[in-house]
Amino acid sequence: MPVIVGAGRFTTPVAPESTHFDEHLASADLSIGTYSIPAGGVDDQTPHTEDEIYVVTAGHATFVDAAGSAPIAPGDTIFVAARAEHRFVDITEDLVLVVVFAPPYGTRT
Repeated sequence: MPVIVGAGRFTTPVAPESTHFDEHLASADLSIGTYSIPAGGVDDQTPHTEDEIYVVTAGHATFVDAAGSAPIAPGDTIFVAARAEHRFVDITEDLVLVVVFAPPYGTRT
């Protein structure tokens, strides 16, 4: 039984990066990682080619996509369809998100 140690824990980005992403596991059908954005940080991600699910494990922010915006907090889960514009703004506490991509991150063109 694989246990993913450290998933969902904050990792400080290393300059000049403003965010940090760790991929913890990749299989034929999905991948799992942790996305960290410090309080006051800027989410500079661009749309992904895979569907993704975010699970908020720590922090508070606002999630923004084409449908609007919503406050997020620990325990919230967000689905983002492939190629959809989205980002996290107004990050008031270090934000930590477990991210599940399907298919695995970076495998679609």
